[in-house]
Amino acid sequence: MTDYFEIHERDGPARLAELRLDEPVRTPALVSEAEQDGGDLAPGAAVNRVLSDAGNLWPEERELPEGDESRLTVLPHRAFPSGTADEVQDSFAVDHPEVDYPNAVVVSPDTATDHGADAYVVSGAQGFVGHGAAFREAIVDLREGIPADAALYLPGVATPGNAAVLAYAGVDLVDPHRAVVKGTQGKYLTTDGEAFLEDLDELPCACPACRTPVDEFDREDCAAHNVNALAAELARVRERIRAGRLRDYVEGQARHEQWLTAAFREFDQQWSYVEERTPVFRNAEIAATTEDTLRRVEIQRFADRVTTRYRNRFDNPLVLVPCSARKPYSESQSHGQFQDAIQFRAHTVSMTSPIGVVPQELELTYPAQQYDAAVTGRWSADETEFVASVLRRYLQRNEYPRVIAHVPDEGYREVCERVESDLGVEFEYTVEDHPTTTESLGNLSATLSGELKFSKREREHNTVRAIADYQFGPGAGDALFDEVSTQSRYPKLRVHDADGEQLAAMVPQYGLLAFTLAGARRWVESDAPTKRVAIDGFVPHGSALAPGVVEADADVRVGDEVVIEGPKAFAVGRAEMSGPEMRESTRGVACSVRHVEEK
Repeated sequence: MTDYFEIHERDGPARLAELRLDEPVRTPALVSEAEQDGGDLAPGAAVNRVLSDAGNLWPEERELPEGDESRLTVLPHRAFPSGTADEVQDSFAVDHPEVDYPNAVVVSPDTATDHGADAYVVSGAQGFVGHGAAFREAIVDLREGIPADAALYLPGVATPGNAAVLAYAGVDLVDPHRAVVKGTQGKYLTTDGEAFLEDLDELPCACPACRTPVDEFDREDCAAHNVNALAAELARVRERIRAGRLRDYVEGQARHEQWLTAAFREFDQQWSYVEERTPVFRNAEIAATTEDTLRRVEIQRFADRVTTRYRNRFDNPLVLVPCSARKPYSESQSHGQFQDAIQFRAHTVSMTSPIGVVPQELELTYPAQQYDAAVTGRWSADETEFVASVLRRYLQRNEYPRVIAHVPDEGYREVCERVESDLGVEFEYTVEDHPTTTESLGNLSATLSGELKFSKREREHNTVRAIADYQFGPGAGDALFDEVSTQSRYPKLRVHDADGEQLAAMVPQYGLLAFTLAGARRWVESDAPTKRVAIDGFVPHGSALAPGVVEADADVRVGDEVVIEGPKAFAVGRAEMSGPEMRESTRGVACSVRHVEEK
C-alpha cells in the first residue's frame, strides 16, 4: 500500500506527484542520500537529500532500519546487473517486510512486482538506458509490475539531455551521480549534449557555478554546473507536465541523441502503454511541428474513432475542403466562404494534416480545435500517406451519393486522387487556382445546384449523435438520442428527452458531451457502451477517491465520462485516472463528480 507518494497531475505516462515526507518533494525530482557530506555533489545544488540506504545484502546481512518520515528509506536489498539470469534473481530474491515509514525496494525489470512500497529503485538501469528498444521494454515491464501509484527511481543515469525523455516514459526519481561523474571527467553537460571543458570559449549558462570566469572554471565547477543544469531541466519538465505540453517539448528534445530519438519512437509504437495513460482531451494546444506528431496517441485515437465509430447521417453529397489556420474551422474566413457557397446542401468534411479528416459535427472535438500546424504549403510523403489512409477508411465506412473535392493542388489534390483511384470512386473537382477565388466558389455552388438543404434541427441532432458515437462507441448516438430535442445555441447545445428533461450538454471547450443524472441512467439502460466505476458504501461529493473504488472498467481513460455507482449512491462525472490505475491506487482522486443522488 502506497502511503507516502501521491500523483496530482498526469501527462501521458509522465506524472507530477509528491513524495510526502516531512518536507515534501515534487516529482519528477532529483534525489540523493541524506547522509552524504556533499563530496560528490555540487555545493548548493538543487538536490533533495532525502534517501537513506539500509545497505546491500551481498556482503553481509543488514538490520532493518527504524526509518522516519523525514526521508525515503531504501530497504536492505540485493541488486542485479542487467542481463542476470532469471533463476539467479529468483534464488537471491529478498523478502521485504512491511514497514510504517516511507520506503523503497530495489527491483529489476524482470523482478518488478508489488511489494507495498512507496518507491521502486531499479537495478541495472545503466544496462538499458542508452538503447531505445531496451529502455522501452524495461520501463514497460517495470510499470506493469509495480503499483500505478508508486514512484519509479532510475539511479545513475540522468543527464540534462535525457531527463525529459525519462520523465515522459514514466520515471519519477533520478539522482545527480552521472552528472557529477561527467563533471569530474571534464564534460560540460547541457540539454542538447556535452562538451569538453577545454573546447569551451565561454560558458553557455548563468547558474551559480558558471559565474566563474571560463579560464578559472575547473572540474569541480563543472560538476556543480552539471547538477544545476539537471535540476533546472527537471523543473522545466514539471512545468511542461502542468501545462500538458511535455510531448511537444520531447519531440524536439529527443533529437539531440540518437538513442533518445529511438526510445521516443519506440514508445509511440507501444500503443497500449501510452494510450492507457493519455487523456481523452486536454486544455493545451498540440504543436504539430514534426512528423512525429502523426504518431501521437491523440492524433491516432481521433483518426481511429472517426473511421470506426463515427457515422454520417446526412443524405446529401460530401464536400471535402481544406482546413484553416483558425480553429474551429467554421469561424475562419475561408470556411465562411465555403459555407456561403454550400448553403447546407452538402455535408462538409475538412482534410488536414496531422488530424486526417474532420466531419463538420466534430470540429470542436479534441484535438480538432486544439492543434496548430506549421504551414508550408507542402505535405511530406508521410503526411500524404496518413491523410489518404484516413480518408480511404472514412469513405469505406460512409457512403455518399456524390463526392466533391473543393481542395487546392498542394497535397490535398494528391490525396484525393490517390483515394479516388484506390476506391474506384469518382471525385468532382471544383477549384480553379485557389479554393476561395470567385470562380472556384462559383463552381462549388453550381455543382450543388438542385441539392436539397438540410435543416438546422437535423444539423443539431446529427451533431449530438455524431459526438455520442465518437465519445462512447459505434451506435451510441442512436441508442442514446433517438427521440430527443435540442435547446440553446451551438456550440452549447442541450439535449432533452421527449418529456423535456435534460439528458446532456455539449461542452464547447473540447467538443464532448456531459450527462445529467437522467442522461446517465439512460446511458446505463441503453445498448451504448458504458464506462462504470463501482465504489464502496459512501456518497461522493465533489470527487470519489481511489481508496473508495471497488472496480473500474479497464477502458476508462482520464477525461472519460463515467457512471459512478455504489450501495449508497448513483453519480456521474469524469475520470481523473484510467480504470486500471483506479483499481490499483490507494491515494488520489479517481473521479470528479458532477451530479450525485443518494440511494
